[in-house]
Amino acid sequence: MSGGSAGRPALGFVFAAVMIDAMGIGLVMPVMPALLREVTGLGLDGAARWGGALSLCYAAMQFLCAPLLGALSDRRGRRPVLLTSLAALGAAYLAMAAAGSIWTLLAARLAAGAAAATHSTAYAYVADVTAPERRAARFGLLGAAFGLGFVLGPALGGALGELGPRAPFLAAAALAFAAAGLGLAAAPESLPPERRRRRLSLRGAHPLRALARAARMPGMGPILGAVLLYDLAIYAYPSVWSFHVAAAYGWSAGQVGMSLAAYGLVSGMAQAWLIRPALARLGERRTALMGLGADALGALGLAAALGGWSVYALMPLLGAAAMAGPAMTAMLSRRASEAAQGELQGVLAALSGAAAMISPPVMTWIFDLFVGSGAPFQAPGAPFALAAALAAGAALLLAARA
Repeated sequence: MSGGSAGRPALGFVFAAVMIDAMGIGLVMPVMPALLREVTGLGLDGAARWGGALSLCYAAMQFLCAPLLGALSDRRGRRPVLLTSLAALGAAYLAMAAAGSIWTLLAARLAAGAAAATHSTAYAYVADVTAPERRAARFGLLGAAFGLGFVLGPALGGALGELGPRAPFLAAAALAFAAAGLGLAAAPESLPPERRRRRLSLRGAHPLRALARAARMPGMGPILGAVLLYDLAIYAYPSVWSFHVAAAYGWSAGQVGMSLAAYGLVSGMAQAWLIRPALARLGERRTALMGLGADALGALGLAAALGGWSVYALMPLLGAAAMAGPAMTAMLSRRASEAAQGELQGVLAALSGAAAMISPPVMTWIFDLFVGSGAPFQAPGAPFALAAALAAGAALLLAARA
């Protein structure tokens, strides 16, 4: 089935599932502060602290559970894991919509993090039905689908939020259930029984054990290190972008929203259209290096805070940076066996979860350190200087790989 026409109808479902998953995340972002204030009875500052706790719990559950679900998809097949994950996400969103206390909301968020195998299982599904030389381009399309969903989701969530803070959660649940129904009707299994893992070891699915096992495979350790550094750098953008442009340029919420939408748009365009010719001309490794170099230069430009105009002038570099992820994922996918694609994607999801736990608090702490009243000097772009160093470190790791 790899690379053949038999997989093409299913690809539409997989891309739609990833986009719907991203839309579900984005749908609830505009109203989460209002719902947190409602269920806690606290002010905005207290609600923000609970919001940070919910984000940390989600990332922690993703870190802990993603390798297990990835390995489970290697043993039982992609389809049941993908459909169950979508259904569980739908149920979690329903629980959030009905939450009457912060503890119910926290439990639902934990369940959503545990079930967040949609993205990684979708990548494994695509790897199953795509020849190795075409995977990077299709991984780029998956990234573009996620980016499109993340652009559409907040816009729709903001509109639905006018009906009340719980309406977007109901919409997110409906989207997840619709995606599960579509997959049930249209998506065949991508991993035939003869290519599946023979047994599942729960002990071996521990995230650190799974990561260590993957790192010991020939040539994979440096690439996994580069992926982690890249993820840590990329999480600087959602963590401090809004604070940075507000502090550096005094932008309004509308201007911040427009800049974020532009960032999402250029990233999606790069992954949908630019990565294919780049791969054809440069190959996976050099495409990844180009993306990491663009990320380092773009982040340095943001750190310099030359003026509001520079944010948009840097968009081509920031968009090109989005090609690094799919290219490195394809490099890793080539080195993993057909029976370990799910485990690999689970490891990558765990690395992303680890980055989501580490990077936001570090980046926001650095922002506060260089913007607060006790700052040695005002430098609202300081977190992006660290992001640039991380991206450069990832490029060095990848360039030094034998």
